[in-house]
Amino acid sequence: MRKSLLSAVITGLLLSTSAQAAGFQIEEATIDGIQNAIKSGQTTCKGIVEAYIARAKAYNGICTQMVTPDGAPVPAVKGLVRAGVAASFPTQTRAASTFIPNLDQYQGPPLDYGHMEATASDPSVQQQYGMVVGSKDAGQVNALESINIRGERSVTCNGAFDAHPSTGPLPAGAPAACETFRRLPDALERAAELDKQYGRKPDLAKLPMYCAVITVKDWYDVKDIRSTGGNDVAYAMDAAPRDSTMVAQLRDKGAIIYAVTIAAEVGHGTSGPAKAAKSFIGGGGTIRSSWAGHVCNPYDTERSAGPSSGGAGAAVSANLATCSVCETTGGSCREPANQNAAASFVTTKGLTSEDNSATAAFINHRPGAICRTLGDAARVVDAMKDPKDGNFDTRDIFTATPKALLPKEPYASFIVRNAKTGAKPLAGMRIGVVREYMVKHTPNDVAISDAVDAEIKAVLRDKLGADIVESVDPKYGDDPAVPNMRYTFADGFAETIPISAPEYFYQMAGAAPEFAVPGYDVRSRDYLVKLSLRRAPLSDKLNMRRILDGLDNTNRDAFSMARYLLERGDAKITDWAAYAANSKWRSEEQAVASANAATQNIQDIRATRGIDRVKMQTVFRLAITKVMRENHIDVFVHPNVGLPQWKIGTDREPTVDGRAAAGPSITDLLGSPEITVPAGFNQVVYDPHYELSADKKSYALVTGKERAMMNHPMPFSIAFWAGAGDEPSVLKAASAYEAATKHRMPPAGFGPVK
Repeated sequence: MRKSLLSAVITGLLLSTSAQAAGFQIEEATIDGIQNAIKSGQTTCKGIVEAYIARAKAYNGICTQMVTPDGAPVPAVKGLVRAGVAASFPTQTRAASTFIPNLDQYQGPPLDYGHMEATASDPSVQQQYGMVVGSKDAGQVNALESINIRGERSVTCNGAFDAHPSTGPLPAGAPAACETFRRLPDALERAAELDKQYGRKPDLAKLPMYCAVITVKDWYDVKDIRSTGGNDVAYAMDAAPRDSTMVAQLRDKGAIIYAVTIAAEVGHGTSGPAKAAKSFIGGGGTIRSSWAGHVCNPYDTERSAGPSSGGAGAAVSANLATCSVCETTGGSCREPANQNAAASFVTTKGLTSEDNSATAAFINHRPGAICRTLGDAARVVDAMKDPKDGNFDTRDIFTATPKALLPKEPYASFIVRNAKTGAKPLAGMRIGVVREYMVKHTPNDVAISDAVDAEIKAVLRDKLGADIVESVDPKYGDDPAVPNMRYTFADGFAETIPISAPEYFYQMAGAAPEFAVPGYDVRSRDYLVKLSLRRAPLSDKLNMRRILDGLDNTNRDAFSMARYLLERGDAKITDWAAYAANSKWRSEEQAVASANAATQNIQDIRATRGIDRVKMQTVFRLAITKVMRENHIDVFVHPNVGLPQWKIGTDREPTVDGRAAAGPSITDLLGSPEITVPAGFNQVVYDPHYELSADKKSYALVTGKERAMMNHPMPFSIAFWAGAGDEPSVLKAASAYEAATKHRMPPAGFGPVK
């Protein structure tokens, strides 16, 4: 064990010991721990919420600094108020030349350097715009966008406009909507109501989420907190008219809906005649809101907390909440869990409702839970279901699923809570190792791929008793210690795609079909018939990494946003044109793209690029299920994200040989259950960097070649997934691994509040 990692482990143990000595502490608390503390009289529900507010006050500040031409300091300004404290922005800036090479030779558009400006939603509030980087050891993570505290939970109904009704009538000038809004209790008041009603005897049968303090990704509507899809958009009423269905279910079961977390901006941009005058470099793939700013990783605040749902992951990891509701489109639950040493759980598509979510509610989208333990994540997802209708929600067409997909017992009942010495809880289970997702494409892939391989063999196989088999990829090499799958993913694709999606073979690589096979016309009926019978070969290029490319990428935001805005019914923001006119974006490129979309007013929303995703979900489910049944596989495993966390202000490593830097997103297209649990820590990195183009007019991010050590050990995780409706098996395997390893370790810089 490296010295720095050992030091972090000792620090974590000392924090744990200190917490025990001081009585009940909120750090690393589980739902059971909170409820037991209330029942024993150690604390109250209101005391729990107060503890989280204290942590937000201490740790939810700004953690990025602006990138400027010369690194000169800027005047101090204040931002939005959270937990009673106005956000304070660093005056120190970072000179662009410290990480963007050859700036003196650059001849492209001027860079969109960092600068402070007033926001559109509240001109008295400032925010960072343009290019930023993470601050080293900032001691802040900036994960919570808006906290459910009276007076600061809404901009529309801010300050006295949100005063409790008992204080008297609304002040003059208050929007009429604030009268209804201020009658909703805030988090502290709701906790006090529960204390008054139940005291030390909460009805956990009726309220299984009793006093679990939950945050919600700002892509889902919440009725008592500002909900704007991460954007700086000035709605007539910034809190949604009603909760998303699964938020309402959590609330009904005793959860405290405490905050919305910073999420990637909900965008609807297109190319067009208008072009940005300034160029924005860096920041792609990281989590930043135009309203609330950038999220940083609590283990190393210079690095990313993950994309899209990164605020949810960082909030859980830094102990700013009990659990967070996340949303995944292409790994946006499992990846933030990976970056933040947390557990995530997402069900089969349709087994949780996507109702009232900005730009979501399509085939790739699903809500899930991020918690510090998988057991808690399973409980949160259980609580998203309706007591009578189960997963079905009349507002979400995708929940019209067969009842047989839901297990007869709660998801939490499948959790293995301990792994006793000598016990083999996974005996009889067969686990498939997906080697296609373990190929060492660049030096950055090596450390995590090797570490996960060792974990699979030493823990899942040797300690827990599972049988393991592997797929074979020529770029990984056959492992003689692991039996091979006798029926491969290529076999599954060969049998299903020819009849179900023959257009897949019409994809071109220049003038020739991409999946050409010598001696065959791969677009002909004769070839496809032979292929389906496995009497003709399948191109080696069509593998688990490549299979997800070429699908329909038509931008459906035009439909999704129009539907969402019509349903929301805001008096001011009625369509995208109004949205764009009343918004402010973190870069000029985004602002121009948004204005283009508003001007074009896209009405034709037919899929025009690639193969339909809804169709391909069915095709891929057939192929993957065939692989599972032929090989008697219960669960698949592989590294969740095979690359180290990237630095804020640059980007994740470029895609190589079909390996997306975000990790494999096959589960998002399949709509199959996926789970992430921590698998250890890594400190080795080959940071990608920018290179100036030959014509001196642009920069490109390239793979790093220099081995370095990150400032602090950073977490990585294992992904567990299976076929539709296979949640029980996935939960069992993943929780047994979690119980046997206990790799979760709190970030050392975010201990108990003094």
